[in-house]
Amino acid sequence: MTVTRMLTLWCPDWPVVAWGVPLDEPSVVVVANRVVATSPAARGKGISVGQRRRDAQGRCPEVAVLERDTDREARNFEPLASALEAITPRVELGGAGLVSFPTRGPSRFFGGDQKIAARSRDAVAGLLGDRGLVRVGVADGSFAAGLAARSASAVVSNTGASSIDQAVPFVVPPGESREFLAPLPIQTLGRDKLVDVLGRLGLRTLGDFAALSGGDVVGRFGREGQLAHRLACGMDEYAPDLRTPAKDLSATWLFEPVADRIDRCAFAAKALADELHGRLSANGLACIRVAIEAETENGEHHLRLWRHEGALSAAALAERARWQLDGWLQASSSKGKPTSGVARLSLIPDEVVPDSGRQLGFWGGRAQRADQLTRAVARLQDLLGPESVTVPERRGSRAVADQISFVPAAAVDLGAPRLATEAEWVQEPWPGQLPLPAPTKVLNDPVVVDLRDATNKEIGVSGRGELSSEPAIVCLDLVANVGKQIRNRVVAWAGPWPTEERWWDEGTHRRRARLQLELDDGSAHVVVIEHGQWWLEATY
Repeated sequence: MTVTRMLTLWCPDWPVVAWGVPLDEPSVVVVANRVVATSPAARGKGISVGQRRRDAQGRCPEVAVLERDTDREARNFEPLASALEAITPRVELGGAGLVSFPTRGPSRFFGGDQKIAARSRDAVAGLLGDRGLVRVGVADGSFAAGLAARSASAVVSNTGASSIDQAVPFVVPPGESREFLAPLPIQTLGRDKLVDVLGRLGLRTLGDFAALSGGDVVGRFGREGQLAHRLACGMDEYAPDLRTPAKDLSATWLFEPVADRIDRCAFAAKALADELHGRLSANGLACIRVAIEAETENGEHHLRLWRHEGALSAAALAERARWQLDGWLQASSSKGKPTSGVARLSLIPDEVVPDSGRQLGFWGGRAQRADQLTRAVARLQDLLGPESVTVPERRGSRAVADQISFVPAAAVDLGAPRLATEAEWVQEPWPGQLPLPAPTKVLNDPVVVDLRDATNKEIGVSGRGELSSEPAIVCLDLVANVGKQIRNRVVAWAGPWPTEERWWDEGTHRRRARLQLELDDGSAHVVVIEHGQWWLEATY
């Protein structure tokens, strides 16, 4: 069994560090109102990854809430990755905050795994200073090395971030990765559907799963089960050098004149990614590691390896090229900023595997539709900008307008199932939320309405959430610009649903109550009262 020995360096709080927030201040980074990263001070307040934004603010009202910015994370991480080039030229990025490289050559040169791990930690920690933690792990295979890095504990003093003690590297002896992984929970694999089935079969740890016969696993779980079983056994997901890419698969763009702006480089990267993806698909291949190489007019050279769990799509290739070039072109002069514009950009497939995701079904297949969608989105991003194309995701909220959020398409994999689009994604109870079905139209700007009872008296809602009288007449200012109102009779109503939000913060505290109204013209609406004024919020 041939396994590549790897070193993985991980900055666990990198999404927070990239924003420049001191670690002794409570802060969280959120995506679609869920916490994805926290500062040590926030964790000390009981905030953890996976919590909803409102739960985090409930535990710590003064916590700073930051939206995730992947461009900022990648751009600011580039100097840290460059610091490792003094140790090895084969620096491989798995994402912002995560970097790895094979240890065979560097370990022999510097005197062993422990010394090369400490040297790598010190190189990155020297640039970070007291702004973040660094954890390093060494093991057989990238999967085990990543978990070893997470096992390297770090101590943070209660006196603040200036007293950070970096962790001692965690080195798994050669040949012992399987034993190191054995007691870890089966959820460590990260494949939710497969893990759920394995758990119901009584397989609780990676050791339990690794003890099964490889043939039995393939027969029961197919390709996905085979890859997961390799990881549980302490091997790489794919065998090393499974297939050597042909040289003519690489794609190159020559700039004339040279490019000194990231938008020109990003446009070229997208075209190259489409070209490379097309060549790989024609040969039945998928790229899991790509080398992005750039050269300036003055001969300055910049190369970085990027790895992705699964195959790198055209959109993912273009995104990583943009991140890398943005970090290089925006660097300071002391950190290797090029002295001239980019003259050549190349995407070189460094590691490829047979593409099992291109087999089409009877009606074209999901893979084909995902490719078509990805190309259409990429064209729109070229025209409008990478952040201008968004996709919807569900999130918990009492307000109708906040139950669907829009995130940049570049931040998600459009070809993979997205749990945040499923109705079951929001499971926590939201007292005061309207029952299903949801309205079909939500107004961006609510319209003032006048709600009265049968005696033409204005209707209010008490502090106990009770109506002052039954609704009978509603006047909608839908055409207020011409001085005309639409007056309708209320034939049925439901509610009210009172809500009190952010009661702990005087500046953002809100008390509202919603009603469902059915009018005599057959229409149905949601109206909300706040500060004594009724508003039309949504329509069924």
